[in-house]
Amino acid sequence: MDIAKVFKDAKLELAKVIFPTKPQVKQAFISVVVVVSAVAAFLALVDLIMSSIVSAILG
Repeated sequence: MDIAKVFKDAKLELAKVIFPTKPQVKQAFISVVVVVSAVAAFLALVDLIMSSIVSAILG
């Protein structure tokens, strides 16, 4: 396979890509931060409850 054809095909495929706009990137970033924060808070709460249960059982 010719290297020039590979680059030509790659350029054609890249032309088909629809890149997100700035507002879309900002909205996705905020969504990710909110979801990750919620999951982290939930896991911290579960950890606190479980450690309290283990502490009560052991001591």
